[in-house]
Amino acid sequence: MGGHAVTSVPSPARHPAVVVALDCITGLQTARILAARGVPVTGVAADPRHYCARTRAVRRVVASPTAGEPLIATLERIGPQVGDPARGGPAFLIPCSDTSVLSISAARERLFPWFRFVLPAHDLVERLVDKIGFTELAQANGLAIPPTRILRSRADAEAAASTLAYPVVMKPGLKTARWQAATKAKVFRVDDAAGLLETYDRCAGWTDSLIAQTWVDGAETDLYTSNLYFDRTSQPQVTFITRKLRQWPIETGTGCLGVEARNDAVLEESIRFFRSVDYQGLGYLEMKRDTRTGAHYIIEPNIGRPTGRSATAERAGVELLMTAYHDAFEEPLPEARTQRYEGVKWIYWRRDLQSSLVAARHGQLSPLAWLRSIRGPRVEAVGSWRDPLPFVLDAWRVAGRIVRRVRPGRPSRPTAPDPARGKA
Repeated sequence: MGGHAVTSVPSPARHPAVVVALDCITGLQTARILAARGVPVTGVAADPRHYCARTRAVRRVVASPTAGEPLIATLERIGPQVGDPARGGPAFLIPCSDTSVLSISAARERLFPWFRFVLPAHDLVERLVDKIGFTELAQANGLAIPPTRILRSRADAEAAASTLAYPVVMKPGLKTARWQAATKAKVFRVDDAAGLLETYDRCAGWTDSLIAQTWVDGAETDLYTSNLYFDRTSQPQVTFITRKLRQWPIETGTGCLGVEARNDAVLEESIRFFRSVDYQGLGYLEMKRDTRTGAHYIIEPNIGRPTGRSATAERAGVELLMTAYHDAFEEPLPEARTQRYEGVKWIYWRRDLQSSLVAARHGQLSPLAWLRSIRGPRVEAVGSWRDPLPFVLDAWRVAGRIVRRVRPGRPSRPTAPDPARGKA
């Protein structure tokens, strides 16, 4: 699709939308945002009974795998129903997981009759979704990443163990189903060579390759994220910066409390990076400030999909997702695309309470400091007075786990991997 983006009052939301991977927090938030703008939403979920898929923001939930050929076959099947050109034109397709981004990108020609979305060329999608590909791209172009080694074999792990400075973070190039079935951890932190090799031996069977990266010194509050939208001509139309306040697990987890914040260094590096690869679509970059040097390092990108922090932008009046929606149809973009730094926060209550209790146990957070930290305008990851069932089901699920743990003589039943894992 060609042409430059036009900024004016956008046309009404007349195109329906299909949210892929509704059964995660990002999918839930995306469905709520679009529905609140008057967009009829259909959700695709691998687990339609997942608490996030029990939202009233969608008109229909289609049970289907959310990656690979089974997903594409499902989209081809429902495409004529939701994206019939005779009834208002094609539908907006928005994937909410890395694997669904990859699958949709690879099948874009097959999906075009019924769906519209904005992604860069497929070879670039493959490189950026896979953290190995991104690392190789960053190293080749001199991007600001910490010292990093790619581990494809035990020999690679041994070489990294003897050359990297510690501590080191180890993470998968791509979170496969094997990884998510084996662990809840997003990354592992190791403090010496023996720990690196032990972790490699334990994790090597869960994914095709691992990344070992020198730890960037700093606290959770030194982590910044940028959520951006680059239009069909690779021009940045929305930029939104946030800062983490807490994450779970502590040090190596996913954000559970964040706040919009100004950081021009992160903003400039994010725009420079995505422009350097002629990017189009939704983009996200996480960076960390090294407290010893003040330098900012890229930790990881997410591309082609919203993230948990995307909802912060919408709560702050920045129409991130509706900019993507209208640009996909070559329609005028919303005017509300500029961050005003109003201090809006994003919170996932359950995870934030876990993180805060651990911090309080170590004398790092008082009750008064916790209350101050959550004050101000905010958006909740799961909770919503207009759509309460996902929050109720999430709380009920956790309560059931606690009861099973404390009840003597009652072994806890195994649970399936949580599709929300790692997707916020």
